[in-house]
Amino acid sequence: MTEPADLLSRMERRVWGASEGPRSPWQEHALRFVRTVVILIRDLAVGQLTLRGMSLVYTTLLSIVPLLALSFSVLKAFGVRDQLQPLLLNLLEPLGENGADMARRIAGFIENMNVGVLGALGLALLLYTAISLMQKIEESLNYIWHIPQPRSLTERFSRYLSVLLVGPILVFSALGLTASVMNMAAVRQVLEIGTLGQIVEVAGRLVPYVLVIGAFTFVYLFIPNTRVRFGPALIGGAAGGIAWQTAGWLFATFVATSAQYAAVYSSFAIVLLFMIWLYVSWLVLLFGASVAFYIQHPEYLYLGSGEPRLSNRMRERLALSAMHLVAARFLAGERAPTLGEFTRLLGVPGHVLGVVLDALESRQLLLQSQDDPPLFLPARDLSLITVMQVLETVRSAGEARFLSPGAMPAPPQVEQLLDRARSAVDSAVGKLSLRELVEVSPARSPTGQDELQVRQDPPL
Repeated sequence: MTEPADLLSRMERRVWGASEGPRSPWQEHALRFVRTVVILIRDLAVGQLTLRGMSLVYTTLLSIVPLLALSFSVLKAFGVRDQLQPLLLNLLEPLGENGADMARRIAGFIENMNVGVLGALGLALLLYTAISLMQKIEESLNYIWHIPQPRSLTERFSRYLSVLLVGPILVFSALGLTASVMNMAAVRQVLEIGTLGQIVEVAGRLVPYVLVIGAFTFVYLFIPNTRVRFGPALIGGAAGGIAWQTAGWLFATFVATSAQYAAVYSSFAIVLLFMIWLYVSWLVLLFGASVAFYIQHPEYLYLGSGEPRLSNRMRERLALSAMHLVAARFLAGERAPTLGEFTRLLGVPGHVLGVVLDALESRQLLLQSQDDPPLFLPARDLSLITVMQVLETVRSAGEARFLSPGAMPAPPQVEQLLDRARSAVDSAVGKLSLRELVEVSPARSPTGQDELQVRQDPPL
């Protein structure tokens, strides 16, 4: 009888182990799907998505009234101010009767907020509170996409205001146009036909899903400080939208069958349920962003918690491979690689590769162009860059003043052994330049073993 531990071990080797033979395309897709599901469950269980969801809940409670007041202040000029409460009712529908009460309270707060009475300081605080939520969302999505640096202050300010001011106008314009079309006499006559009427009825039920998927897709494309492809963003939006609608239905069922919360918490029950629903909504949004990220970057699908760490052997291998790729394209007159191309060609996550590229750039072996995204170019003549310089760069990366070989004494026998190892490596590849490394091609020796030979141009 197979033990559970043995079964789990076999499944782990089957999903994450090396392939014993070639896989068909459908097997590759199925394996990637299984790995994605496992990693998403791991991120939800032990990752920071839950913590960031809680942070977004706290920021939302502080900024929801200023945020909606700023967004819908523009709509008052278009005569659609009465549409605010129906929209809030749709968003808070999973809360049941408590949702209607909460929507009325939020709408009342917004109506009572008079921007003219606030003054300059109050208006500045209003804008800061509203924009802080957008900033928190960007920070959370940048964390999911492994982007350490945010946008510039001016770019963030322009993007956030465009979302807060222009977004509601576009949403209500689309809803108003749809309502006008549905009220046309010709459209009503067409809808009286049995089959077409049933199709429109089914489509009407799917409209909420389509709207939520479109909103999620827009967030995944627009907010992260990186270039997100439309395909992964749409898949993530579909996963997040379906999960959000499903979570809303489940949460509404939970609220309807949990009347004891009102008896225990009294008037605080509505606030408690509202906070729980906010947490579920933000968690679903972050879940969809994770789906989009893993679809676009399958190289991040690795088992194990935390960020992967490179061994010394992998650092040397990765540094030489990266420099070889840059030098080969430079000599061939081709376009220099970007960080995205490095991750795709070398199969290494971008943040892991960035450690090696930063070390090479700090020693002036590589440089980045001003393009968007930046291109990686050799910082000097390829004949002046030796293989030994590349190896020494990655070996000494991370050494500090108080954490270096000179600050850590070793026994004489160890020092002699390390000197002999360095001398052996230097005598083997010390004089080999990066240009020569690129011009070297593998060939078969008479003994059947691989050897390196330099390509010679044919005589004229």
